[in-house]
This record gives sequence, C-alpha cells and structure tokens, in this order.
Amino acid sequence: MSATDKVFAGSIPKLYDEYLVPLIFSVYADDIARRVAALSPTVLLETAAGTGAVTRAVAAALPRDVRYIATDLNEPMLAVAAQRQGEDDRISWRQADATALPFDDATFDVVCCQFGAMFFPDRIKGYAEAKRVLRPDGAFVFNVWDRIEDNVFAHDATIALGKMFPDDPPRFMARTPHGYHDKTAIKADLEQAGFGHISIETLSAVSRAPTPDYVAIAYCQGTPLRSEIEARDAGKLQAATEAVAEAIRMRHGPGPVEAGIQALVITARP
Repeated sequence: MSATDKVFAGSIPKLYDEYLVPLIFSVYADDIARRVAALSPTVLLETAAGTGAVTRAVAAALPRDVRYIATDLNEPMLAVAAQRQGEDDRISWRQADATALPFDDATFDVVCCQFGAMFFPDRIKGYAEAKRVLRPDGAFVFNVWDRIEDNVFAHDATIALGKMFPDDPPRFMARTPHGYHDKTAIKADLEQAGFGHISIETLSAVSRAPTPDYVAIAYCQGTPLRSEIEARDAGKLQAATEAVAEAIRMRHGPGPVEAGIQALVITARP
C-alpha cells in the first residue's frame, strides 16, 4: 500500500461523500445497518467510519438508548460525517487508529467497519484490536470489496487511466480497495487475531449514476486516486477525469449508467 492510499484530505472527503457514497457505499451501509441492528447492541464501536455512510444508516436503525462511538484515522472525514449526521447525543466522534484503539478491553457489544480493513497497514493487528475491545459474546461485522473485475466502474476507471499514463499507471483502486478479497486469507488473518467463529458472504449489487461524468468525478477526485493522478502530472486531473468519463460513456452509454459491484461481508466472533 502506498503512503498516500489512506490519506483522505483536501477536497477528497466532500467529493467522496457527495459522489462515491451514493454510487457504491450506500447499499452496503444499509446491509451493515441491518446486521448490526439484528445484534441489538447497547454499546457500539465503528472503525474507519469515513464520512459516516454506515453511521447514518446504523443510527437510524438503533434505539435511543444505544451508545455509539464512531472513529476514523482521518479527521477531515469525521468532520464531514459529524456535519452530515447532525445533533445526535447517542454518537461520539473520535479520531482513532483502528490498529491501536484507545478503548478498554471488553467494552463493546459490536464493532463494525465498512470498507476499512483494506487500508489497515497491519490487518491482523487491526482485527486483534477489534477482538480486544469486544465483549466475550460480541461480534465484529465488516466488509471488504471483492476483486476489481467484479466492480465494473472501478475497473473501467483503472483501465482508462492506465492508457493515459502507460509508463506509470495509477493502481490505487486495484492495489488497495480491491486488493484484499481472498476469503482464505481473510479467514486466516481473523483466526490469527483470535477469532474462532467466522462467516464470509459474497454480496452483489448494482452501482448507478446519472451520467458517466458523475462516475469519473467519484473515482478520480473523490478518492486517493486523485493524489496518484496529480503525482504523475498535477495539471492533468481534469483531463484524466474526462478520459474516465469517456471510457464509461463508450462502454455504458451517455447516462444514466449502471454496472455491477460486489463485496464480501464478514461476521467474526471470538
């Protein structure tokens, strides 16, 4: 993983929330919310909360007496999340590293995390931290993206940018968001972290956008892919965005457009 892969700063958090969350995250946030609500937690921790897609969905599904702490490594992402959520005395926002959580042992009924594990520099350590702060009968519920070929718009964007920068193609999407999808490896990492009961489910959905340009802005400007593009040529961000939009247009039409997305949803218990 590149040093810039987990940096969500500048204009990225706002564009991420405005474009990428509706495009690919909302449907999985609703799924996580249903799973968490079914566990009836009284004290809940979310790691890698980002701009709060899961936080909003889970908060809407839980009763008034729940205690909910939402954390993220990137303070700018949490700022957007807190603003979007509005006043909710159940929720506390806290900057925290998922691999070194600032909480006591056996504190939470549930730990949830949406599309964050791929960014952990040490996944086993991150999983071990989730287990440490869970109560003995608790559950760790999280998801990761499946391979990039099963996430069509991300794959389209990666191919288009590879053509634009053939000597040094931006590979953020394939390397990090879609780089951790081997079920055997995920299960082994969780077992090494101390989890004994693990289920992994493949969940397919459809990503929809009003125009190809919407998709291109989401990926090229609302993710750390932006940093990769600008590192190659700071003046080509708009051209890169337009190249991705054209690739989407050629393959999927002028809009509205839709394509498949796919993730793995994991529930792990001690």
